[in-house]
Amino acid sequence: MDQLNYLLFAWVNASPASSKWLLDVATFLARDAIALVPLLLVGLWLWGPQSQLISQREVVAKTTIALLFAMLAAAAIGRLLPHERPFVAGIGYLFLAHAPDSSFPSNHGTAIFTCALAFLFWYQIWLGGLLMIVAMGIAWSRVYLGVHWPLDMVGGFLLGLVGCLLAQWVWNLFGDFIAAQLTRLYRFLFIFAIRKGWVKA
Repeated sequence: MDQLNYLLFAWVNASPASSKWLLDVATFLARDAIALVPLLLVGLWLWGPQSQLISQREVVAKTTIALLFAMLAAAAIGRLLPHERPFVAGIGYLFLAHAPDSSFPSNHGTAIFTCALAFLFWYQIWLGGLLMIVAMGIAWSRVYLGVHWPLDMVGGFLLGLVGCLLAQWVWNLFGDFIAAQLTRLYRFLFIFAIRKGWVKA
């Protein structure tokens, strides 16, 4: 497995001869594109056609549960089974500053793949597919810039899949209760904005 990781990393990782524009694109994807996740979830909760709000908020709640499962699992694996990043191991070239913490699984990969899978499973396939393309771009960029191994991204994808499965199981058992509590809390916290019509009730 390590040999496969090294081989794929050597194939993807940038070099000092790589073009500046491609490095700039990769840096944007690796560092900033992950902001799509909270922006999309917040937007779906706060706005949308009245007839679709309930289903949109269910997607947001289930995606959030899946993210909690996946990110907690990623943190636990990183602490229990630490794995050196390529630049820590002295492999390849680094083009993005990063702490020398455990590389497996990728937190960025886990978050974006979880969101993409959640939208494929529970929302609109076209949007889930678009997010999956973004996820692949983020995965590529973080290997390209030298902060992750390719299999770190595979680990993120698998954790996202497990997170979605667990979230669906939780929702099947407690979905009505969770939805009611989240709605109550939201209407309490955003009562002023709701009354002003800035966000949907």
